[in-house]
This record gives sequence, C-alpha cells and structure tokens, in this order.
Amino acid sequence: MNTEIKEAALSDMLEAREMRSWRQQEMLEKGGHPLVSFSMNIAGPIKNTPLIHRGFVNGRRELLARIRAYGGHVLLQEETDAVTGCEGLYSVDLKAETLKNLTTQIEERTPLGRLFDLDVIGCNGEKLERQTARTCLICGRPAKECARSRTHSVQQLQAATKALLIDELNAIDTKRIGETAVRSLLYEVCITPKPGLVDRLDSGSHPDMDIYTFMSSAASLQDYFKTCARIGMETAQDDPANTLQALRQPGIEAEVHMYEATDGINTHKGAIFSMGILCAACGRLQPQVRTDPARILEEAAAMTKGITARELASLDPKDAHTAGQKIYAQYGIGGIRAEAEAGFPAVLHHGLPTLEKFLLEGHTNDEAGCACLLSILANTADTNMIRRGGLEKQQSASREAAQLLSSFDLNAVHQMNARYIQEHLSPGGSADLLALSWFLHFMKEA
Repeated sequence: MNTEIKEAALSDMLEAREMRSWRQQEMLEKGGHPLVSFSMNIAGPIKNTPLIHRGFVNGRRELLARIRAYGGHVLLQEETDAVTGCEGLYSVDLKAETLKNLTTQIEERTPLGRLFDLDVIGCNGEKLERQTARTCLICGRPAKECARSRTHSVQQLQAATKALLIDELNAIDTKRIGETAVRSLLYEVCITPKPGLVDRLDSGSHPDMDIYTFMSSAASLQDYFKTCARIGMETAQDDPANTLQALRQPGIEAEVHMYEATDGINTHKGAIFSMGILCAACGRLQPQVRTDPARILEEAAAMTKGITARELASLDPKDAHTAGQKIYAQYGIGGIRAEAEAGFPAVLHHGLPTLEKFLLEGHTNDEAGCACLLSILANTADTNMIRRGGLEKQQSASREAAQLLSSFDLNAVHQMNARYIQEHLSPGGSADLLALSWFLHFMKEA
C-alpha cells in the first residue's frame, strides 16, 4: 500500500487514463474475455490515502466474491496503487452483460458502492453503459447534474467521502472481527480428539452438553463480539483500561444470552472474557496492524494491566467463593486474568506457533488443533484441571501433554481422552486459549 499522500496533477491523471486504456486493450487481446475496470470515485486532487486504499480493498473483495457467486473466474488481473489512485483490471469468463449486472448491483446496493467506478468492457473494446444514472453522494440527485453545476464544493465532497469510508469500513471490520471470533469458537469445539472436552466424537467430561450446545452458544455471541470490536474502535484514543471497563456490561449481557441459548449451561463464559478482549483489542488497533498476533496480544495486555491484583490479590481468602478465587488464594495462580495481562503468552509462544507449524506441514485441522491444545496444556497451569483434579494432577497432565506433543500420536490422545472422562478431568481453560489461537491465525487473513 502506498502510504505517502500526494496530490495528483492533471498531467498525472491524463497519463493514468492513457495507460489504463492501453492496459485494457492489451488484456482484451491477451485474454479474449470481457474486462472489469475498477477504480475509486474520489473528488479532488488527492486520489489515494490509506483510508481510500481500504475502501478499494473491500470493493475488490466484494467484486471477486460476486464473480464467484455468478460462477465466474478471474483469468487475468492487474492492479496498481499510485498517487492517481488504486485501480484493478480483471479478465473474467462471464458474459459482459452478466458482469454489468453484478457490478451495477455493487455500485447501487452496497454501502460503499457509491464510491466505486466499475466499468465493464466487452470483447469488442466497447464500454457497456448503465441503464440508470448514478446519484450524488451528498444530495441524492443525478450526479452528472451536480457535477455540471458544481452544486457541491470539493471540500464538501471530500468530507462526505471520508465520513462514508470511516463509517462503512468500521461496520465492515466489526462484522468481520465478530464473525472471525465465532468461527474460532466453532473450530475449537469441532477439533477432535480433545481430551476431556466436547468434540465431534463425544462430550468428554461434560455429560450436560454436546457439540450442538456449543454451536448454539457460539451463534448467540456474534453480536457481542461485534460490540466488543466497536467499543475498541470507539475508545481507541482512550486509556486501554477504559476499553476493558466498557466491555463489562456487554459481557454480562452476553452471559445471559449464552445461558438462554444453552438452557442454563456454561459453555463459553471464559471465552466471553478472553475472546471479547481480543476483539476489542483488534478494534483499538489500526487495520494494518490487526494481522499481527503479537501486537493484538500486546494491546490485550495493556487493557487488562493490573486485573489480577485488583480482582484476586486484594481478596481476603475467607471471601473466596469462585473456583478462580479459591485457586488463587490457595496456590497464587491467577488463571485467565494473569494470562490476559501477560499478553496470553501460552497462545503467542506455544499455541499459535504449534497450530501454524502443523498446518504448514500439511496436517489436518484436527491434528493441528489437537497439537495446539497439547502445547497450551503443557505450558499453562489450567485452573479447570486444578479445580477438578488438584494441582498435582494438573502438573502431571502438563508433563504428559508435552510428551504426547513430542511424539504426536492421535491414538494416544484418544486414550488420554478416555482416561480424562473416567477421572472427570477437563482442560477447559486450555480450550479457550485454543480458540484464541485460531482467532489470531484467521485474523492474519482478514
């Protein structure tokens, strides 16, 4: 992406137009199929900024998705990112009329479509014309009339363009972050085998729930995760602690929705806390940084700084009621709070690297996810394991997980699962961190 903001001179624009025409002709001769020429409709001499570039990237994603939905394929493509703006040229194996129909849909029916110029050039080199006139960005009248009479100043058009880009891109990003969070929860529960945990094979050590309970729960949380991302965006300039504080009430409401979806079963209470923090951390960061797991987790650490001392260390042992409070009072283990304010080191240094290593080596999602879980279990004091089996059993489980990971064998993991079920053990905290590992992996693709 070109991050240097410059004004495009008239000579630059004329040269770019000439180059575009030449490239179109060359691609027509080379590909023999209709073309889509995509650029941004931006008023004024500044044609390219990071914000405008984000608009182009989202428009390209929409265009390519619709081409696939119509059964088409992009056979050739060229893209440029210059002071004169972002441009894309795509040779597609669909009829020109079909392409014009789908590009008009994008221009007229998507929130950012008013800023897109999507021209379709037939195999004969002729541009297909629209059946309806485009409307003005500001007043809704025919755009050509406003342009001809200079109804609106360049400054007004630029302000309207910027406001539209910010509002719609933020909405798109919050939706994408929320969907990614739910996708990660669904991947976590589907990974099979997972010792003592619900998966596709069995309910582990949780006879009151199954994979469908988790699916219902995950579906109920999508709006919450979108809210977390939006809160992160809205408080991005504030102290990180303010973002965490703003998440508390939505988190309480998310728990209510979870229990409603599961008939009172606690499936994702831990994930509401940890995944919610990561969604808000993504919201606080600039879009180009959200693909960096270390930066996301650094932001999460800043948001939760001091949470263990505030919520656990200051607690009188006699007043410890929850499992987390009791474990901290007895062993000084801070659980998910300590993991969060340390920047989720079990995820950053163990879970995510193991997950991506196994995926890169060609292992299945099940194998990579299982290895990720073992890596996390080997390197954290899972408080769910301590609550169900005691500290010694948790430490033994960590040593066993490390051994299984070094000589990875799914049959041995199945045997481990059978034993965990018999002993009522469940590494639920590690399962939440497995979901976070998937989330960070998917955010690299966002």
